[in-house]
Amino acid sequence: MTLRVFSAGAAQGLVIALQADFRAATGAGVEGTFGAVGALKEKLVAGERCDVVILTAAMVGDLEREGRLLPGASAPLGRVRTGIAVRAGDALPRISDRAQLRDMLLAASGICVPDTLRSTAGIHFAQVLMRLGVHDDVAPHLRLYPNGATAMRELASATGSGLVGCTQITEIRYTPGVALVGPLPAEFELATVYSVAVCADARAPDLAKRFALLLSGAASQVLRANIGFE
Repeated sequence: MTLRVFSAGAAQGLVIALQADFRAATGAGVEGTFGAVGALKEKLVAGERCDVVILTAAMVGDLEREGRLLPGASAPLGRVRTGIAVRAGDALPRISDRAQLRDMLLAASGICVPDTLRSTAGIHFAQVLMRLGVHDDVAPHLRLYPNGATAMRELASATGSGLVGCTQITEIRYTPGVALVGPLPAEFELATVYSVAVCADARAPDLAKRFALLLSGAASQVLRANIGFE
């Protein structure tokens, strides 16, 4: 038996880290599909089969009310903040306030970000650019990717100077070759709560519930904190 999991990129590191423990305890595997939450919700609504979902708490609530998730079988994983990244070894820019963030973005030669229409961090980042009044100025330097994990991998392998990225802090932390500068300044902070839930048509509901508990329970609390869940 292999559980199919639709997971926001913010929780990819957590899902991967717990796969071996889950197999050892149950004999079941885990097949993860990771991406922007909007794209994953579209897959689920379109009828694509999965057993467990990890999405924003708001999306989980909506899907549960629509009858697509088992009632009472969801649990929060914690909140994740959105942050700025650079390649490992590059100088860390100052981003502690509006002026520093604005100057950093205007000076960047390339900005790696996830989908600005369907990903949590990407949508928020586009809004930050508008609020700073720099959207049109930096638009030619934006490098858009399907999700934050891909954006960070591309940042890590990119060449040239003056490159930065923006996505969920958990995605920054588990990507080799990038370094976390810090969360967005308080004025622009985004802290997103993610939840795990069991799909209404899960093939093995009890097994899916066990994996959801492993992800959200006390046994993985330290791991979640280390990955970036607060």
